[in-house]
Amino acid sequence: MASQPESIHSQIRFILGGKTVVVDDVAPTRSVLEHLRESLGRPGSKEGCAEGDCGACTVIVGELCGGEVALKTVNSCIQFLPTLDGKALYTVEDLRQPDGRLHPVQQAMVDCHGSQCGFCTPGFVMSLWSVYLAHAGSPANEAEIRSALTGNLCRCTGYRPIIEAGAKMFDLPRVEFDRAALKQSLQAISRTSSLAIEHEGRHFFAPKTLVELLQLRAAHPKATILAGSTDVGIWVNKQFCDLDDIIFVGEVAELKATRVSASTLTIGAAVSLTEAYEALKGIYPQMNEMWERFASVPIRNAGTLGGNVANGSPIGDSMPALIALGASVTLSSVDGSRTLPLEELYLAYMKNAIAPDEVLAAIDIPLPDSAQQFRNYKVSKRFDSDISAVCAAFSIQIEHGMIANARVAFGGMAATPKRATTTEAALNGQPWTEASARAAMAALAVDYAPLSDMRASSAYRLSTAQNLLYRFYLETRELDPLPASSSSVFA
Repeated sequence: MASQPESIHSQIRFILGGKTVVVDDVAPTRSVLEHLRESLGRPGSKEGCAEGDCGACTVIVGELCGGEVALKTVNSCIQFLPTLDGKALYTVEDLRQPDGRLHPVQQAMVDCHGSQCGFCTPGFVMSLWSVYLAHAGSPANEAEIRSALTGNLCRCTGYRPIIEAGAKMFDLPRVEFDRAALKQSLQAISRTSSLAIEHEGRHFFAPKTLVELLQLRAAHPKATILAGSTDVGIWVNKQFCDLDDIIFVGEVAELKATRVSASTLTIGAAVSLTEAYEALKGIYPQMNEMWERFASVPIRNAGTLGGNVANGSPIGDSMPALIALGASVTLSSVDGSRTLPLEELYLAYMKNAIAPDEVLAAIDIPLPDSAQQFRNYKVSKRFDSDISAVCAAFSIQIEHGMIANARVAFGGMAATPKRATTTEAALNGQPWTEASARAAMAALAVDYAPLSDMRASSAYRLSTAQNLLYRFYLETRELDPLPASSSSVFA
């Protein structure tokens, strides 16, 4: 085992029901949901899908961020129990009032007939409670309620009565949440040293610093790097992967920072997708729709941008935009750091250039140029919480009426997130006109030979990719009369 700090804690401690729960001698991959139902006598949270899609297992996790309490919904079915160390956990059982009354969120669900079979109801209640907590001063609007429920599926009621309950809960007498008390409880169990547990010869490490993380990585090059668990949790639940050592990066302070310099936005690898996209859309507002459509709120709360990038799925939604924007990644080891353009990180299907002793530490995204035009599009069967059939990103600079530095990237079109270099060459040095756009559309057929699968056929993907490029042209061209023939591209 790698050399460790003098003080190492082997017991998992978290707050539940206002009390400190201490757990030891537990499998590192035991899920929060399993422990709730099987060991803590809290069966309210349900397992529907075991992959973070249905939301029946939704819980709220509280932690200290910058000295203040932050509360977020997550899917307990794919969260490993050791990641709760130093945090607070809330389940539907915690909403019962001291006198036995229902919480306003629950009462509103009753009043609006928002539950039938009841299986999914606890998850909906927890998602609505997160909205309730976030709006102490004024009610949430319908768009906010709908957004919070993107990770919850119901097959009985339809969603209208549940959304109505989300509005009515604000009309009932307010029940306040004691953040000050939670802050005290979290401070009482906080610690500066790292968690390291062992169970049947397998280890779970949660280093606090980057130096410690890199030392652990050097000593355990075959260990699984764990960030938000939105992929790794599914490996365990659905692929029955038997993981050995795990190194959790979610406690490394240096990896949880976001900063802006004169030319670059730097996002640490452990920054959640929620926070990362909030930062990105503040600089590139064209990514606002992608931020809303990327998975669901609980997945964005748990997952990290670094994890999404390192995983390198060909249908991952982050990479096309980041590649088109010219992002790079920092890879670190005990021997130092190196920087790679993001597109060079991906070598083949689910294979990347990260060495066994390296970790992805940060993603650097150039700030926008005044001459830059950028768009990011996603096409999927469902609007919310669905995997892309095609994800496209386009970035060009218009200088003296001519295209310079065209960058085009797609997901869902190849074995990796991939730039369209032939298409870029067809654009560079050309005026941004109908003819240039159509020439670039034709070039896409040279860059990609997409596969057919359950999400889309090869022909559909190529046609959609071409249409999205044409849409980019329509949205960014100088306004001149639209050629009559242009409508045929959508036929």
